[in-house]
Order: sequence, then structure tokens, then C-alpha cells
Amino acid sequence: MNYIIDYNELLFGSQKEDQMKSITIHNLDDSLDTEIKKLANKKGISLNKTIKDLLKKSTGLDKKNSLRRDFDEFSGIWSKNDEKEFNNAIKDFEVINSKEWK
Repeated sequence: MNYIIDYNELLFGSQKEDQMKSITIHNLDDSLDTEIKKLANKKGISLNKTIKDLLKKSTGLDKKNSLRRDFDEFSGIWSKNDEKEFNNAIKDFEVINSKEWK
């Protein structure tokens, strides 16, 4: 399957700025083709609109539906040793002194 997709960003070619841009995706495997068609049918929109929506979402250009990436740099960077050191450093905060809570 081949798809031709229109998009507004100036990514390829030397077309005039006011012209719609197009790209072609060659040799799309059958399973991906099927899933795109299912999604288009489910949403009741064209294949072209479905693919543009998927591209916008995956590139972060669709801000209302894209995942927040504010803290990506902090996720998944602790080693087991880092976790152990952190837990040891805060273990005193887990102790409740009942005399202080009277």
C-alpha cells in the first residue's frame, strides 16, 4: 500500500509556502494498513485525515492530544543502587514519634 499525505509544515521540497505539501509512504505493510483503516472507520474520517492526525500526535504538534513530556529527562534514570541510597536517606521520615503527636 502507498499513501499520499498532505501536510502544512515546510519539511521537503521547494514548493511555495502557500501550497499544501505532500509525502508518499511506500511499501506499507498490511497490518499497519489494516489498523489505519480501522481507526479511520471508527472515527468516521478519511484515511488522509487519520494519518495526518497520527503524525501530528506522534510528533507533538497536536498539543491537546499529545502526551506531556515535561519530566521525560527524569524518568527511568535511577539505578537500583540510587534507589537504595535514596530510600536509606529518607528512612527517618517513615518513623512516627508518638510523643510529638500528643
